[in-house]
Amino acid sequence: MRIVCVGGGPAGLYFALLMKRLDPRHHITVVERNRPYDTFGWGVVFSDATMDTMRRWDRETADAIEAAFAHWDDIELRFKGRRIRSGGHGFVGIGRKHLLNLLQARCEALGVELRFEQEVDSDLDFPDADLIIASDGINSKIRTAYAEHFRPDIVVRPNRFIWLGTPRRFEAFTFDFRRTEHGWFQAHIYQFDAETSTCIVECPEHVWRAHGLDEADQDTSVAFCEQLFAETLDGSPLLTNSRHLRGSAWLNFQRVVCEQWWLQNANGSHVVLMGDAVHTAHFAIGSGTKLALEDAVELVRQFQRLGDEPAQLPTVLAAFQEARRIETLRIQNAAWNAMEWFEVCGARYCDQLEPEQFMYSLLTRSQRISHENLRVRDRAWLEGYERWFAARRLSPAQNADESHAPTPPMFTPYTVRSVTLKNRVMVSPMAQYMAVHGVPGDFHLIHLGARALGGAALIMAEMTCPSPEARITPGCPGLWNDEQQAAWTRIVDFVHRHSDARMALQLGHSGAKGSTRRGWDGIDLPLPDDGPESNWRLVSASPQQYLAGVSAVAHEITRDEMTVVRDQFVASARRAAAAGFDWLELHCAHGYLLSSFISPLTNQRRDEYGGPLEHRLRYPLEVFTAIRAVWPDHLPMSVRISAHDWVEGGITPADAVHIARAFKNAGADLIDCSSGQVTSREKPTYGRMYQTPFADRIRQEAGIDTIAVGAISEADHVNSIIAAGRADLCAVARPHLANPAWTLTEAARIGYTAIDWPNPYLRGKPQLEAGFARAQAAAAPAAADGFDVLRSTA
Repeated sequence: MRIVCVGGGPAGLYFALLMKRLDPRHHITVVERNRPYDTFGWGVVFSDATMDTMRRWDRETADAIEAAFAHWDDIELRFKGRRIRSGGHGFVGIGRKHLLNLLQARCEALGVELRFEQEVDSDLDFPDADLIIASDGINSKIRTAYAEHFRPDIVVRPNRFIWLGTPRRFEAFTFDFRRTEHGWFQAHIYQFDAETSTCIVECPEHVWRAHGLDEADQDTSVAFCEQLFAETLDGSPLLTNSRHLRGSAWLNFQRVVCEQWWLQNANGSHVVLMGDAVHTAHFAIGSGTKLALEDAVELVRQFQRLGDEPAQLPTVLAAFQEARRIETLRIQNAAWNAMEWFEVCGARYCDQLEPEQFMYSLLTRSQRISHENLRVRDRAWLEGYERWFAARRLSPAQNADESHAPTPPMFTPYTVRSVTLKNRVMVSPMAQYMAVHGVPGDFHLIHLGARALGGAALIMAEMTCPSPEARITPGCPGLWNDEQQAAWTRIVDFVHRHSDARMALQLGHSGAKGSTRRGWDGIDLPLPDDGPESNWRLVSASPQQYLAGVSAVAHEITRDEMTVVRDQFVASARRAAAAGFDWLELHCAHGYLLSSFISPLTNQRRDEYGGPLEHRLRYPLEVFTAIRAVWPDHLPMSVRISAHDWVEGGITPADAVHIARAFKNAGADLIDCSSGQVTSREKPTYGRMYQTPFADRIRQEAGIDTIAVGAISEADHVNSIIAAGRADLCAVARPHLANPAWTLTEAARIGYTAIDWPNPYLRGKPQLEAGFARAQAAAAPAAADGFDVLRSTA
């Protein structure tokens, strides 16, 4: 085949040499607009896993690159006058120029034709090519020419960064954070050869402009950074190799994701995007070069597997895209999390967190490095951090005894008002649909009682309604009469008598989502007209039908009805206190009545309760304030909100901060940070701990404690969330349905034995702990073999 690689970066060069090795008869040309020694940037970072791949595909190239590597194992934080170091992270770096030169030399040795200083404006310039590799970078002209076909999603990020170098060795990958009168700057510094290190300086746009760097030339910008990071540079200058760029050398990162990766052009040539032309990963996790090289490997793998004749090109390119799509999205998602952390750290973490917790947050920023992964990397550092974290929450007597392992963050106590929870695990309120006429029965006693015995600190009953019309289904519990109050008292008394868990009640009104069937009979479907249970009148902030053409139409609640509902909430709150509940939560999420006032998607009122957010909050705040006035002052109240509607025009995470502040000012102690379920048109982005970022943002920016919910399924998740200060409690739902003793089980799984079990169950404790210990010992060799893979996800 005749192959042209447009762009002489790592993707184009590595593909060229691998394809030439596959079959020397291929005629391969690499066309590069720069001179052989021109390149932007200083050093690039590799993972051990990437090097293993390169060794398998071309040992000679891998050996040459590895001989030039700078190796380091530690990450060092310089922050607020402190230097904190953690090891076991296993990075390797090489100068970008040196890497390209090695790839160029290898290409030449194999017979690849290299053409420099040749600008390519179009793939049609190569009419004889069977295959054109468009590895022409983030601003790819070829991708732009076929934008309608490739359908790129390009997001320009708000931070500014400048890519510099310094003639000084740094033994650790160093992150340096400096506060100025206008805000925070951060430097990412890593060595890439025996004498030189990369130094990427980054800051938010408003900070950059406030310092006049938007009008500064390169020399002025370099001098500014030298002065700002003078202590860390220790007399070494900062250097730039971007003189070829016009104007400022400060850039905005662009995240690129393409829906389609290849096409056949008007000449009949097949064109495929590769490297930064098709996807970018932020430098915060250093995976751009990794992605480019692995693109090259995968395309050659598909040629090797399916055949490297021109007739096979459509099949090969389709297989290549499918094979790489998921992996690149996985890396990009981790890079996105890390990128966002650096974008908001000045507003969210730098001022709020102490250096120890800031370091933990930094290390786990991508959400792919977990608590136990940190233990594998650097046990001594993590245990030191666990002791630091626990010391602020345990008694002096507990802290004085260092003979035992440190207390994991999830098992540290938490106090709010007069209530102290023994750990950070909460059983999330989950609808059971088992009440009769709103009365919780034996099922609820067993369901909630079992989970109280299972080790969780706070057991929150499912949404309980202040009136029959407030229920979601006929099977939902209520608290509007004496019989219901007596039934709840029985359950609360059982929990208090047989466990040290606390009991919480969530009060809510279904609004437009009421009068539906029990979950297993058709969730959100209205009751059948000919059934034994009749539909009831629905109210909402504005007229709406939750499921278009299916749900009953909710009427706009009147002011008189609002007063009635408010008073019903107050009466239920009084009953909850009388029943002995320790905690009360007001449900203002998921499209239910109070939520329908908050979201602009469901509130189109033209009175004082509609319009801007502060007006839409009036009624929910009115209800909350009325409840807070009758709920005992020494007991906490939380509010569950939908922090994101997942629909354009709906509530955003930025809105959620304002909502949280409003409830905080009204007397709320915590915000329970859920999302969605406001409209059936929502398109959530699911994943592990996918709603935790909402809790994190609200906690830091609104200054109120938070509860994280959603896809939290193991101790590792809880420990990571609590240790990083992303939330104060974790609400665990479905895992508690599968295992009432989830908390006790997870304690045994991670080897934490200093946890109390109910006396009748004590004999099961050593057996469970021993079983997990044996399983971990057996898995240890495999974990060691996979350590490089773990380290590569930083």
